[in-house]
Amino acid sequence: MGAGKTTVGKLVAEKLNRQFIDTDELIEEEFKMPPSQIFKVYGEKVFREKEKSLITSLNEEKNLVLSLGGGAFLQEDIRTVCLSKATVILLDISFECWKERLDLIIDSRPVLHGKTIEEMEQLYNNRREIYSNHQLKISTDNKSPEQIADEILEKV
Repeated sequence: MGAGKTTVGKLVAEKLNRQFIDTDELIEEEFKMPPSQIFKVYGEKVFREKEKSLITSLNEEKNLVLSLGGGAFLQEDIRTVCLSKATVILLDISFECWKERLDLIIDSRPVLHGKTIEEMEQLYNNRREIYSNHQLKISTDNKSPEQIADEILEKV
């Protein structure tokens, strides 16, 4: 969440001449409201079910670059399908650098609403455990999106 998946994903897709898909954006288009509003109106469960269905379907297609929402990988079924059918790349951002982006991301991240910085750090740490399942890890601290995309291409 807030590591630059969409920005970097678009650059990687462009450099590979592949289609880029942000799964949160597709869900937003279908519901005609942002994820934060979907959470409020329909609840997290509805959002997560749609997310799982969409990501499972997209993993059957070829030549895509997908950006999954920060909470998608918390679902074991999504982790399993992604790890078996795709190259999963973790954009690894330190908590200190992540905190610097907080003002830019908090409004669009419903799981952060009403949380203290300590609760956010706990969420960050809990997700890091889940995110340890990947094929490639790229540190994003103090790098531009272009540098990160180039590093991904070099390693993939």
